[in-house]
Amino acid sequence: MSQVNTETKPVPKVDKATKVAGDKKERKKKRHETYSSYIYRVLKSVHPETGISNRAMAIMNSFINDIFERIATEASRLARYNNRHTLTSREIQTAVRLLLPGELAKHAVSEGTKSVTKYMSNA
Repeated sequence: MSQVNTETKPVPKVDKATKVAGDKKERKKKRHETYSSYIYRVLKSVHPETGISNRAMAIMNSFINDIFERIATEASRLARYNNRHTLTSREIQTAVRLLLPGELAKHAVSEGTKSVTKYMSNA
């Protein structure tokens, strides 16, 4: 019996994050999406003289991501309970009322309603 060489050479993987420019390989910078610029804008509109440290900004960003995820999960659950396939402002509003305590929920709902009204008038 003759032996057949079944070994294959590894195929080099093409990484989407690398660019080949002549001999050099350049890495694309991975984008990190944060709410930092929005947090900063709101802070300056409320307290123009106040700054915020990088650590505090990271905490605020984490907080917003957490609240966003909780609201989205609750709204998704509400839509599923009502046999709906689309999240509307109604599900988001109900989720906010369920998740946020008392006065905070009222303010959030009124700000959300104001934003949706402004968006619809510009569309």
